[in-house]
Amino acid sequence: MNKLYISAIAVMSACSQRMPDNFVFIKGGPFTNSHSNYYGKNITVPGFNCGLFEVTQKEWQQVMGNNPSAFKGDQLPVETVSWYDCIEYCNKRSIKEDLQPYYTINKDKRDPTNTNELDDVKWTITINRNSNGYRLPTEAEWEYAASGGQLSKNYTYSGSNTINDIAWFWQNSGDKYLTGNWSWLMLEKNRNKTKPVGSKQPNELGLYDMSGNVREWCWNGADTLQGRIWKGGGWMGADFCCSSSFRAGYQANGKGPDQGFRVCRSVNSTLNN
Repeated sequence: MNKLYISAIAVMSACSQRMPDNFVFIKGGPFTNSHSNYYGKNITVPGFNCGLFEVTQKEWQQVMGNNPSAFKGDQLPVETVSWYDCIEYCNKRSIKEDLQPYYTINKDKRDPTNTNELDDVKWTITINRNSNGYRLPTEAEWEYAASGGQLSKNYTYSGSNTINDIAWFWQNSGDKYLTGNWSWLMLEKNRNKTKPVGSKQPNELGLYDMSGNVREWCWNGADTLQGRIWKGGGWMGADFCCSSSFRAGYQANGKGPDQGFRVCRSVNSTLNN
């Protein structure tokens, strides 16, 4: 094998491991946004790479070969995906891009720590910390990024104190702006739905839709529900759900037309550089 051929292989391999253009490096540090649940608790988030947008239906389809979403559109966020679905997507996308999968999935061994009676899946999933593959953000990483990281301007929502500037939520995600009390019938009549990713203003770090559009799965478990944390609120949810500090749990096998995710990658491997 000649040197030119070996060099070409090395270049192609390096290119396949570069960060996609729609990712941004989030500089690590302590929480500076006083609205955060982690503010003042001496917690530091290491730097990591984060997707600018929620995973789109086009991206999902390219990896998984299907589209489970209730509202169809290439640039709409994928939804109606469980936490387990997202874990599988991360590994399959990593393999597709010649990266080391971040998760080890054992579908035959039930997770003994998962006591949620509504979850009939309960796969045992472990992480490979030195992997350069795609993964879900931890709750701390998600909240750190949503609240602006080291560039935070101390907003309540991700990128503004004015929710309509940065979020699709129950009042503005349909044909007209809704007022009064929330009701599902009113949302249906108003044809509320998801919107193309990146349609609103970004936050201080250039991240879009971390408030609103679809709720985003995190890696962490929910203490009280033995489920998984979701963050950010969604198109059918209330304004308070869109605040960067809001947290809620859902069984890991749960799905809904407002349940999506975004992915990130660690920077603890030279393959990420």
